[in-house]
Amino acid sequence: MKKSITIFVGFIHDFAAGCWAATVLAIYWINNLQSRNPELTQALSPLETEFFYLGLACVGIVLLTGMGRTFTYIENVYGEDAEKLRKKMLMVKHILLFGIFGTGTYWQYTMTFG
Repeated sequence: MKKSITIFVGFIHDFAAGCWAATVLAIYWINNLQSRNPELTQALSPLETEFFYLGLACVGIVLLTGMGRTFTYIENVYGEDAEKLRKKMLMVKHILLFGIFGTGTYWQYTMTFG
């Protein structure tokens, strides 16, 4: 049962991250359409706002499931030395991704409300 939950939480984590990236792209496209066709702004602004809040929800899901993954990946599967390297690499990856998510969300905000 624990392995099934671990796999499910990992899937949701990765899926939400992909959905967030899709909201960034959607807002970019909508913003681009609005700048080329100002007459569409009134019609597209509500959609753009919905994608922004959907993106925030995705970030929340990524954070929550990421915390869940912290508690499910606690076994020393690869051996002690490999596990130390894996943990360092995970820290670097998460620092990098935190920057990407933060920058992307700020960019979404500026396109939606700026």
